[in-house]
Amino acid sequence: MGESASHFRLDAASVSFGKVDALDRVSISIDPGERVAIVGPSGGGKTTLLRMLNGIVRPGAGSVTALGEALGSLPAERLREIRSRIGFIHQHLALVPNLRVVQNVISGKLGRRGLLRSMRDFLFPGSADLEQIHAILERVGIAEKLYERTDRLSGGQQQRVAIARALFQEPLALLADEPVSSVDPARARDTVSLLTELSEEDGLTLCMSLHNIELASEFFPRIIGLRAGRVLFDSSPTSLEPAAMRELFDLSPGEALKA
Repeated sequence: MGESASHFRLDAASVSFGKVDALDRVSISIDPGERVAIVGPSGGGKTTLLRMLNGIVRPGAGSVTALGEALGSLPAERLREIRSRIGFIHQHLALVPNLRVVQNVISGKLGRRGLLRSMRDFLFPGSADLEQIHAILERVGIAEKLYERTDRLSGGQQQRVAIARALFQEPLALLADEPVSSVDPARARDTVSLLTELSEEDGLTLCMSLHNIELASEFFPRIIGLRAGRVLFDSSPTSLEPAAMRELFDLSPGEALKA
């Protein structure tokens, strides 16, 4: 696809936090429907990159475009609209533990509804919302947990609530920040498989940060290697060179301390 068709585009984007360069002149383009894994060590800039793609973090230099809009020049209301079409699955899920599953999921659309309607829907979900939420929970395998308190679910079930909340947004793209960092290998594979399957079924762009290069190679046709805020490679799994992988994860003593 051409440049104008990109769902996400970074042009020489850089951002620093104090004296730390989190991203350094990163340029990438991601087309609609692409599945992209962003791999690299902790502290390499993966989370910052994802947060930049949906406008949570603004670049100090360079530019970011999402869903056809240059984020740096958008007024707050328009930025909120763009972000409402980008589902974000946080590493630590960002669920409210003492709320029921249905309330956590319905919060996915609060950014696209007015204040009064949001309050009404949150407290008294309508039948249409309940049907849609139940259908989404069925897709992720926990339909029976609709009215369960979220803090009574297992870690894997809470992951699926976070996925359901993102899907309820009816997004054009999904961003997932280390969604399997705290689960066992079998559950990690199931979660990555589920997210890639859902994105394919709905035609969603999927960008996921991962530590596990094996999972990235199995499920993603494109892998971006990020270390110290810089892109080391951007290729298909079959084109990855062993030397590039060694460079990505062979940390210096200073980097190992940061990780």
